[in-house]
Amino acid sequence: MNSVSLSLSRGIARVTGSALGPYQTAVVRIGFAGTWLLFLLREFPHRQELYGPDSPWSPALAGRLTEDNHAFTALLWYDGQAWFQCFYLLAILASVLLLLGWRTRTASVLFMVGVLSLQNRSVFVGDGGDNVLHIMSLYLVFTRCGQVWSLDARREARARAARARGERVPADRVGPVLWAVLGLALGVVTLTGRLGQGRLVPVLMWTVWVVLALWWAVRRRPGAREPKVLLDVIADVVHNGALLVIMTEACLIYATAGWYKIQGSRWQDGTAVYYPLHLDYFSPWPGLADLMSSSGTMVMLVTYGTVLVQVAFPFTLFNRRVKNVLLVLMMTEHAVIAVVLGLPFFSLAMIAADSVFLPTSFLKKAGERAVRACGRFGRSGPPSSAVPAPRVSEEDEPSRVGFTA
Repeated sequence: MNSVSLSLSRGIARVTGSALGPYQTAVVRIGFAGTWLLFLLREFPHRQELYGPDSPWSPALAGRLTEDNHAFTALLWYDGQAWFQCFYLLAILASVLLLLGWRTRTASVLFMVGVLSLQNRSVFVGDGGDNVLHIMSLYLVFTRCGQVWSLDARREARARAARARGERVPADRVGPVLWAVLGLALGVVTLTGRLGQGRLVPVLMWTVWVVLALWWAVRRRPGAREPKVLLDVIADVVHNGALLVIMTEACLIYATAGWYKIQGSRWQDGTAVYYPLHLDYFSPWPGLADLMSSSGTMVMLVTYGTVLVQVAFPFTLFNRRVKNVLLVLMMTEHAVIAVVLGLPFFSLAMIAADSVFLPTSFLKKAGERAVRACGRFGRSGPPSSAVPAPRVSEEDEPSRVGFTA
């Protein structure tokens, strides 16, 4: 009984005392921001037909749909080309900021606004990966995804180093200015009645804005140790809860996909993979598709293997080695789908979701190699981003609380 109580108290201390999985949340942040950024850049020449005022799915139809389903989209706040062009560029900018980890909490909210606004503007544009991106953009707002591999982490590391040397750290001026500008914009759209679209997103935007003000005020107040500790505990609990939801969402995606496949006759007889390989819409490389489908045994193995991996993956989280093997298989499968079926953004979104299960040791080694590569191909000195990362033990991995990494 004492051992159970001790383990429970240790688990509660980890959940409330630290933000678990800093490397996992960082790679998820980079993965989804990079996926959305690449999509926006690829579709930049076609943005008018997809999301602009000249889209076949007209603003009138989009407005009627959002009134029925209460979906959020800022593209319908104003009419005309000027607002659309500016918003599309702002969505690209928000993706870049989140990718780099600059003012990550604010950038994550702007990223969410860009994703939801564009996707809800034209609901028939997408290939499946947009649904994953849609959901994960909401979850990222609740995470502390800029602890490592971000400009925020570099700024914090430099400030800590300066304080350790006894130097005076200048006050942050960019944060309050950014908060005031965004608060003014938020107030304008609220008073004009445009923010009323949707239910969750407006409340979430105002909540984040108020919490950031409270956080800044408490940290500026000398001697306010208890409020600081309380805010840190709340932030860690919210982060860890959101991280658990992200992991659960990824498991649900694979579990539901696998069990639905089992019910299909083509999946049962082992021929399901053959048919998409011969659809013109999913055949960017017809020769490669023909090569893969030329062997009936190969088609059968891929079909059954896909179902087996998707159904089994949630159950392998309790065994680290088996989980890592299946994780490699799923990422490889998505990479093949990206090339053979011509669905790169769907595959990138799924790989980004899978990355939350990657081991911390692997991610740290990959980060160190990336830093060395940047230093080798960049300037001769050490790269400016090579700052000490927070020490993370394997006990701080997200999967240690309820899952095995």
